[in-house]
Amino acid sequence: MQILAYGEWPSPIDAATAAAHDGSPEYAGFVGDEVWWTEPRPAEGGRRTLVRRHSDGTEESVLPAPWNVRSRVIEYGGRPWAGTARDGRPLVVFAHFADQRLYRYEPGGEPRPLTPVSPVGQGLRWAEPVLLPERGEVWCVLEEFTGEGPSDVRRVLAAVPLDGSAAEDRGAVRELSDDRHRFVTGPRLTPDGRRAAWLAWDHPRMPWDGTELLLADVTPDGTLRDVRTVAGGPEESVAQVDWTHDGRLLYASDRTGWWNLYRDGEALCPREEEFGGPLWKLGSRWFAPLDSGLIAVVHGRGAAALGVLDPETGEVVDAAGPWTEFTPTLAAHGERVVAVGAGPRSAHEVVELDTRTGRARVIGSAHQDAVDPAYYPEPYSRTFTGPDGREIHAHVHPPHHPGCAGPADEKPPYVIWAHGGPTGRSPLVLDLEIAYFTSRGIGVAEVNYGGSTGYGRAYRDRLRGQWGVVDVEDCAAVALALADEGTADRERLAVRGGSAGGWTTAASLTTTDVYACGTIIYPVLDLTGWGTGETHDFESQYLEGLIGPRAEVPERYEERSPVARADRLTAPFVLLQGLDDVICPPVQCERFLARLAGRGVPHAYLAFEGEGHGFRRAETMIRALEAELSLYAQVFGLKVPDVPVLELAG
Repeated sequence: MQILAYGEWPSPIDAATAAAHDGSPEYAGFVGDEVWWTEPRPAEGGRRTLVRRHSDGTEESVLPAPWNVRSRVIEYGGRPWAGTARDGRPLVVFAHFADQRLYRYEPGGEPRPLTPVSPVGQGLRWAEPVLLPERGEVWCVLEEFTGEGPSDVRRVLAAVPLDGSAAEDRGAVRELSDDRHRFVTGPRLTPDGRRAAWLAWDHPRMPWDGTELLLADVTPDGTLRDVRTVAGGPEESVAQVDWTHDGRLLYASDRTGWWNLYRDGEALCPREEEFGGPLWKLGSRWFAPLDSGLIAVVHGRGAAALGVLDPETGEVVDAAGPWTEFTPTLAAHGERVVAVGAGPRSAHEVVELDTRTGRARVIGSAHQDAVDPAYYPEPYSRTFTGPDGREIHAHVHPPHHPGCAGPADEKPPYVIWAHGGPTGRSPLVLDLEIAYFTSRGIGVAEVNYGGSTGYGRAYRDRLRGQWGVVDVEDCAAVALALADEGTADRERLAVRGGSAGGWTTAASLTTTDVYACGTIIYPVLDLTGWGTGETHDFESQYLEGLIGPRAEVPERYEERSPVARADRLTAPFVLLQGLDDVICPPVQCERFLARLAGRGVPHAYLAFEGEGHGFRRAETMIRALEAELSLYAQVFGLKVPDVPVLELAG
C-alpha cells in the first residue's frame, strides 16, 4: 500500500474512459416479443440510437449515424419511439432529433417521414407515440410553435397518418384535443380502444405541483368526446396514468403526500413511499399493468426498487438482483417486464423480469467493467442534520484506491455535488465521473437537498420560495459536517453541479465561505432574465414556485441571483457551458462574467459548440472533466501531471 497525498493517486480511470461510459439505456419497450430501447453513443456526436434485441439474444443498432432517436418536446424530451409487430415484422415510428419529424421504419428499408417540417419558430415536435395500425395512425403529443418566441407554442394530442400523407401536409395531421391546456401527455387507450386517458397542466404549475387526469370516450371514427377531469388538481400531482387488462383506470397520485397507486380511485398500496416521480420527460413510466392483473412497479423511499404489486392484497414483492435503483422506463408484455436498473457496482442496464418465476436477468446494455472494479468507489447513504434539525439525505463516496492511502496526518479534499432539477434526485449508482475523482483520492458527496424527490411531498416542498436558500444551506451543512467529524479537509472543500445544480454551486460561492472553489455547469445565474424569456416554455414560470410570484416579490429575483452577488465572489471557479443551450442559455454566463470583469477572481470559461443542456459528446465530456480536475489541483495544491493545465484568468 503506497502512502500518497490525497488527490495524487494514480488512476486507470481517465476522462476518456468516463466519457465513453456516460449515459444510460432509456425508453425500453416491446416490439412483438422483442425488446427494443434507446442507447447513447458519446463517440458518435452524442446521438441516441435504437437498439433491437433479437429473439436469439443478439443486439443490433438498427439505425446508423446520423439518425438520432430523441424528441425535443418540452426540451427535456419524452418517449421518442413506439413499435409493433405486423405479420411477424417490426413496424417502428420514431422522432429524429435533427428535424424533429416523425419517421416510419421497417427493417430492411430506409426511414420514411410521416410529418412535415414547420417553417415557424422551432417547428413541429412529437413525443409519446402510440401505434394504431388498425386505424392507420399513430397517436402522440404534438408540440407546435406558432411564432419565434420560446413560449409561442401550443400542445395537443394528434393523430398522424401512417401512410405518409402528412409528410408534406400539416393539414393531414388530425388534432384529437383542443389546446385549452398548456401541457399534455400522450394518450393511453383502454385494451378495447374505447376510452383514452391523459394528463394535463397549466402555467405556473409544474407537473409535480399539480396535474389533471383527463378521460374521454373514443368514437368509432377516432375522435375524442365527453372530455372530463376525474382526478388531480392544482395541489395534486398525478404522475402517470394507464389501464388494467380489464379496462380499469390506474394512476399514481400524491394526494396523501406520497405518490401512491390508485385503481378507479381506490388506493392499492398506501405507503409512505413513492410509486411515481417528477415528470421531467413525457412518457416516464413508474408502473406497468400485466395481463395477469398484477402491476410491475418502481417504488421506494429514496432508492427506487423494481417490484410486482398484487392489487388485491397490496403486497409488493421486489425483484432479486444487484440493482438498487431503477429508472421510470417500465414496459410489460404478457407476464414479462423490462426495466433499466443499476447499482453501486454496475451502470444502468436493461433488465427483464419474468413475473411467473420471479427471475430477473440482464438482457441488454450489459454492464462491463471498463477498469478493475477495485478502483470503484465504495459509497454509502447517510442522513445529515441541517438547520432547524431538518434531515438531509446524501450519498458519500470516500476516496478509494486498491493500492494507495493518504497520509495519516492529512484529510482528503471533498467535492459536494448538487443535482439538477432542482426537483430531482441523485441515485446511488456507479458513475465513472465520480470514480474519476475518488480513485485519485478526492471524495465526493452527492446531496439530495430539500426539494429533492423520493422522500415525499413535504420534503419536495421545502424548496418552495426557498431556492438559493435551502439547497445552499443543505449542501453546506453536509460539507461542514464531513469536515467537523474529520472525514474531509475543511480547507479543501469544493462544490459542483449542472443546470439547477449549477445555480446552487454559483449561489453557494456567492453567499457562503464554505468552499475553496467550484465547478459551475450550464447554470441559471440571473433569475430576472431567466424568468422573462431567456428559457424555454416548460420552465418559464417554474420560478413562481421556487422563488415566489414575480409580481409580488420582484426584489427576491434580483437579490438571490448570483449575477447580482458577483461582487461577493472570491473563490476560483470553472464555468462550463453549451452554446446551443436553450434552457440555460450562454447569455446568463456572459452576464455573470461581465459583472466579474477586473475583480481578479481566478476562473476559466469553456463554451462548447454543438452542445445543448447536458453534454453528450465524448470530446466535450473529456475536456470538461479534465478542466474540473485541473481546477481542484491548482486550488488544493495537487500534482496531476496526466491532466492538461487549465489556464485560470484573473
